[in-house]
Amino acid sequence: MRLSKYFLPVLKETPKEAEIVSHRLMLRAAMLKQEASGLYAWLPLGYRVLRKVQNIIEQEQDRAGAIELLMPTLQPADLWRESGRYDAYGKEMLRVTDRHERDMLYGPTNEEMITSIFRSNVKSYKDLPLNLYHIQWKFRDEIRPRFGTMRSREFLMKDAYSFDLDKEASVKSYHRMFVSYLRTYYRMGLTAIPMQAETGPIGGDLSHEFIVLADTGESGVFCDKALLDQPIPPKDVDYDGDLTSYVNDWTKLYAATEDMIDMDKFQAEVPEERRVEARGIEVGQVFYFGTKYSEPMGATVADANGKDVPVHMGSYGIGLTRLVPAIIEASHDDDGIIWPVSVAPFELALINLKTGDESCVEQCDALYQQLENAGIEVLYDDRDMGAGGKFATADLIGLPYQMIVGPRGLKNNEVEIKNRKTGDRTNVSLEQAVDFLLERIVPERRQDI
Repeated sequence: MRLSKYFLPVLKETPKEAEIVSHRLMLRAAMLKQEASGLYAWLPLGYRVLRKVQNIIEQEQDRAGAIELLMPTLQPADLWRESGRYDAYGKEMLRVTDRHERDMLYGPTNEEMITSIFRSNVKSYKDLPLNLYHIQWKFRDEIRPRFGTMRSREFLMKDAYSFDLDKEASVKSYHRMFVSYLRTYYRMGLTAIPMQAETGPIGGDLSHEFIVLADTGESGVFCDKALLDQPIPPKDVDYDGDLTSYVNDWTKLYAATEDMIDMDKFQAEVPEERRVEARGIEVGQVFYFGTKYSEPMGATVADANGKDVPVHMGSYGIGLTRLVPAIIEASHDDDGIIWPVSVAPFELALINLKTGDESCVEQCDALYQQLENAGIEVLYDDRDMGAGGKFATADLIGLPYQMIVGPRGLKNNEVEIKNRKTGDRTNVSLEQAVDFLLERIVPERRQDI
């Protein structure tokens, strides 16, 4: 993409309403535009990141055996009355009435609707286990939306729902999602630590939050430092096998949020040199809630003896529009965002230092074509402006690599390549430049781990 033809209205000044780093940078880098309190338009650069995040989630959900569908954003209130949650949920639920005076709601979550879909179509234990997921916009009328899309009213969420014959089988489904989440966050360049959590209005008695450490995190976290180097389950993990060992490896070491901390236990179980007390951001949560919805809503299957029994269920959420700012909170500096390659809107900024120089233009055009042919996602800054402004833009939007082309380097048949994260700069010959980048970018895409 040529920047002269792209829509990237970056801001020089920080908007006053932005309270945290990710909100400031997302507005300044032209990823977002606020339309109302807690409501945001995702501009082209931000939407590219959101789609990258969604793609990784879909790949890992599919790999774990979940099946994608799509449910509507508006739901009939009668479904929620069946489960008993319509009146209990609170003012966060946006309730509306259609032209026929039917009570509707803008879904904050989808347990009731997916249970309705299941009960209408699945009648036998032979069709289990089943895990259905979708990625859909949701709405919760937060009393005080803040921190940009970290806590907005409308948000994009992946929610999966598992259905099993009994608790033992349902816990196996829970383990599949647990392992899938570990891989999902790692592929985005994050270390997300699972911590035992309250189940809240979802219900149930088994739940884990996945927490990313960040100085600006909304809650305090306490964990064993060994968790930060825990190996991630491999790409070829057998989701049909026993995943207990992976789950045990991640849950046997102490980890808790400030809401769940047992300080005596933390100090007793974790050696002082391994104690981590930090801030964290929740980027996903998994729940097992048994028959909380299947019993009142009549979601049953015939077991091996022909007896109708309520299915055991779990739900598994990842907030995509929350995850994007969480990545920024975990990866930025004073100059701007530092994207991991796997979720970066573009992988490389190609910067022409002297737009009016014929040789620079000719060589940049040639390199731009070579880079695109090699499969590298490049944003070519061909604007007629000074080098300082181009460098500032490239650093602000956080593309992982920069290729800098100027008259002085071309005299030596070289370009300069900058690593945005480390700041390292390397002079590379024109002939080797594309291969040099491929050697670094391809592994960082984390597609084959």
